[in-house]
Amino acid sequence: MQKRKLGNLEVSALGLGCMGMSFGLGPAADRTEMISLIRSAVEKGVTFFDTAEVYGPFANEELVGEALAPFRDQVVIATKFGFNIDADGTQHQDSPLNSRPEQIKQAVEGSLKRLQTDHIDLLYQHRVDPNVPIEDVAGTVRELITEGKVKHFGLSEAGVDVIRGAHAVQPVTALQSEFSLWWREPEAEIFPVLEELGIGFVPFSPLGKGFLTGKIDANTQFDKTDFRNTVPRFSEENRKANQALVDLIAKFAADKNATPAQVALAWVIAQKPWIVPIPGTTKLYRLEENLGAVDVTLSAEDLHELDGLTSRVKVMGARYGEGSQRLVNR
Repeated sequence: MQKRKLGNLEVSALGLGCMGMSFGLGPAADRTEMISLIRSAVEKGVTFFDTAEVYGPFANEELVGEALAPFRDQVVIATKFGFNIDADGTQHQDSPLNSRPEQIKQAVEGSLKRLQTDHIDLLYQHRVDPNVPIEDVAGTVRELITEGKVKHFGLSEAGVDVIRGAHAVQPVTALQSEFSLWWREPEAEIFPVLEELGIGFVPFSPLGKGFLTGKIDANTQFDKTDFRNTVPRFSEENRKANQALVDLIAKFAADKNATPAQVALAWVIAQKPWIVPIPGTTKLYRLEENLGAVDVTLSAEDLHELDGLTSRVKVMGARYGEGSQRLVNR
């Protein structure tokens, strides 16, 4: 497995997003099978695993902690704070965000226990809290780094001013935000700042929440607990319209003897040397397929061709419903 650097943190060129194993995409998958899947990823060279306290809440961290306990010194575990969650797992929907210093410290203590570790390799603020100055957030994480409980600081879905404000207090190792062939918004303003400050980029949903694999179409029925039911981009009408994009990617992939998923991931990886995508899956054969993207080489001509192909299709539908969108406004 190739390696890449997020700031000065070295990880595998492709990570594994673990959220969907226990949260967000329908009923939780079989725990024993998911532990086996995570351990298979380690055996195949993946060293970068992504989770968060809010996934469950808590269930996903517990799963990741158990799965990675035998390999703790070989892997990088990333988790996140920032939602308003009590120690018993109760979420406050009326005020969903909470990055007050005492909440951050409580979250980290809980995460350390669930992850069965004495340190968190990369700790992200999950969503920017408009009620807490980012300098206070960064200062709290700096204290946790001084105490040895955290190694690196990250942000998620943050805008330019927040990134600069945080970085001035505690150097930011990585920014995690959505990025893929059908969501390229970070390119314009975010990428130049990351490059200037030496911050790595961790794209979540690099496969468009599964759509860019070509395995979802207008007829796909999602489980009632699958959050994609609330995503405008995944309405039946918009899936039908957006199919044109997947068809173009699939044709390009066939010419490359690759799958649409591999091309979509290879495109993300090719954008910058400091980008490490974290596709998620609950299936071993999908994990193996995704890891194959690291070996798909896209030339400058290939990238230009993909840009041309994808520019033909206007992607329909917002990437979040109204409630979630309020939490990601930059």
